[in-house]
Amino acid sequence: MTSENAIDPTALPSGAGCLECDEAGGWWFHLRRCATCGHVGCCDSSPAQHATAHYKATGHPLVRSFEPGEEWFWDYATNELYESGPDLAPPAAHPEDQPVPGPAGRVPADWARTLRR
Repeated sequence: MTSENAIDPTALPSGAGCLECDEAGGWWFHLRRCATCGHVGCCDSSPAQHATAHYKATGHPLVRSFEPGEEWFWDYATNELYESGPDLAPPAAHPEDQPVPGPAGRVPADWARTLRR
């Protein structure tokens, strides 16, 4: 992993969902967790793409999937995928009972049509 100095294994996740979507009352498809500071943002398929926006605003290059059962990292700086990496402070994913897309009650009926590709 080329950006290993960008990993803080003690940084806690900012929450169980996308920080900005929660603040705005929005919704997300999948979640990504910043390996530097723990910011949880929504993926690039989500309408708001907050994980990428966090990288652009902070320069924090590595995210880890915040989906249950997924351990991969993405490096925005190099556009590289890593199947695994160091353990980060728990929890490793959003709660199992949180729906995907989520959160419950805020996902529009036509959500699949609004995904970014």
